[in-house]
Amino acid sequence: MARTIRKVRHILWILLYSAFSRGSFVLGRKQLPSVQDDWCAWLPQRKAEVFATFVQELEISYNMLSVALNEALELRHARMLTKSYRAAGMTPALCDRLAAHLSAVLRALGEHAKHHGTIPNTISLHPSNFHGAKEQRTARMSDLLSKVLLTRRHHFLHKVNTLAEMTGDIGKDFQLAVDNLSTGASVHPDADWQVMDNAHYDINTCLREAIVLLKSFVRILPEEQMSAFQKTVRARMRASDSSTPHGTDGDHFARARRMASVGGE
Repeated sequence: MARTIRKVRHILWILLYSAFSRGSFVLGRKQLPSVQDDWCAWLPQRKAEVFATFVQELEISYNMLSVALNEALELRHARMLTKSYRAAGMTPALCDRLAAHLSAVLRALGEHAKHHGTIPNTISLHPSNFHGAKEQRTARMSDLLSKVLLTRRHHFLHKVNTLAEMTGDIGKDFQLAVDNLSTGASVHPDADWQVMDNAHYDINTCLREAIVLLKSFVRILPEEQMSAFQKTVRARMRASDSSTPHGTDGDHFARARRMASVGGE
């Protein structure tokens, strides 16, 4: 129940986003539309379809990872440790796929913005939305830097780059934790499981932040640039798929690594 409540709260924050992201009034005049205004805005049919398509693809990857990781965690809680390690061995490929596709979307946003000058509304990252200590530090530093960036363009590109780099680092930390458990090299198994749980939460935060950025971006993207942006995203996704070191079946663990021998089950 506690895990379910935490996940619901994690989803709700992105819907509400932030109280101070609303457009505010200064000397009786409303400022430019905010991120929350973008999130609540209606999109024309074509833009809505493009946005929904990319979001659905990312959500499918995230849900596949969540289901596999939850199964491993449930086996661990049931003290079926060898089975839990085997189930955990299926998750890095799924995490890699999500991280690669999420980074592809973020990089495409940055690339298009640099070439075409399409700069949407942006709000800073918040450390409280992350669980991992490294991710909290990165978000805190990003928030501090965003306060001294002089233009909206720099603010947007900085956030896109930060999220892309953070996503890649989370995937690597996740992989290392699973490797430690699966090979029997883990000195502190509980800590490695916690790293995996934190990584799952934090990559979800990166995903929600990216979806909000994508909505703001698509909202102001000129119609004549839609096809070019779609091609950029697709090209980056294909490139990420071809560079991913292993597929999504998790068989690399069964083929290349021994499972840790765990007694007492």
